[in-house]
Amino acid sequence: MPATRTPSDVDTRTRIVTAAAGLMQRGGYQTMSLKQIGAEASVSGGSIYHFFPGGKEDIAVAAVIHADEEFADFLRSSLATREDPADAVEACAEHLARRLEESDWVDGCPLTATGLESVGRSDAIRSAVAAAFEHWSTVVADRLVEGGLDRSRAATLGTTVVNSLEGAEVAAQMTCDAGPLLTSGRHLAELVRAVS
Repeated sequence: MPATRTPSDVDTRTRIVTAAAGLMQRGGYQTMSLKQIGAEASVSGGSIYHFFPGGKEDIAVAAVIHADEEFADFLRSSLATREDPADAVEACAEHLARRLEESDWVDGCPLTATGLESVGRSDAIRSAVAAAFEHWSTVVADRLVEGGLDRSRAATLGTTVVNSLEGAEVAAQMTCDAGPLLTSGRHLAELVRAVS
């Protein structure tokens, strides 16, 4: 019979995953250590291995899934701020730019650094990151369908929107300027209007 998790267990596991997600967002997977995770989560090394017997890679996969859900929620709320789907996409870019600027250009995509580092090194992490990007594209596509686009067109546009915003976010971080995100948002909105 499987062991039942107590609320304290869930809280400890969540703290570990949240700490790892934050560390990966700012520095990627390779620079993150179990010691750092423990310090950020205020847990012992024994607790980390209790919840993640596979160690760092298991924690990273859980952190990717956490970051995926967190960012999907951000996308949904940003896209819900405007009724018109094109305006909603532009608003999403504006929200990303504001959030990035408020973090002093540090808190970009939660998965970019980790995703790039995992290629050729960890298939489990790479697969989790790929699934996250697909999930985010579906979130955008669902919003476009709600706005009247057919599913097929919305699916390809959802992928285009996510990929464009990801690239623009990296450019904004590198230049410490919201311009790339705001410009991408305007052009993506034009694209959505053109195909609607």
